[in-house]
Amino acid sequence: MLINLSDVLSDQHKTVEETVPLTMETISLKSGDYPVVSSEPVHIRVEHVRGKELLIQADARLTAVIPCDRCLEDVRHEFVIHSTKHVDLGLSDAELTEELDESNFIDGYHLDVDKLLFTEILSGWPEKVLCREDCKGLCGVCGQNLNTGSCDCEETGLDPRMSVVRDLFKNFKEV
Repeated sequence: MLINLSDVLSDQHKTVEETVPLTMETISLKSGDYPVVSSEPVHIRVEHVRGKELLIQADARLTAVIPCDRCLEDVRHEFVIHSTKHVDLGLSDAELTEELDESNFIDGYHLDVDKLLFTEILSGWPEKVLCREDCKGLCGVCGQNLNTGSCDCEETGLDPRMSVVRDLFKNFKEV
């Protein structure tokens, strides 16, 4: 979804405040595509600071389906986004100072809402997604989901070359 910024960039510097639907249907990363199963409209507020500096505030809520890191079952993960960006359209990304944010989501006089939200989702992406805290994962031999049942596979022995590392973990539990 694109929002026209010509009012805020004109000489009158009118504040732009809109509530727009989220058009992002999937979150595409190198690790895969994750469907967005529910979302609320996005509230955007853009106001002029000085010169070509803008203050952009975005509030959104969406839910994506991400597989569990242990058993690969689908997990619904909610992203609640409250973003504030301070950008200067007169500067290139190389000239940015610490108090300014990148403005790669603004093209000319248009703000790309999906691109803005994508960077926020990416920065808030969970390190580990579990279907539940005590998820048992998959059997390393047959692939059986150990949360739904057990399998008859024999426990594979650990590589004897790793015994030194295993002893380290036994002796130093805090590591």
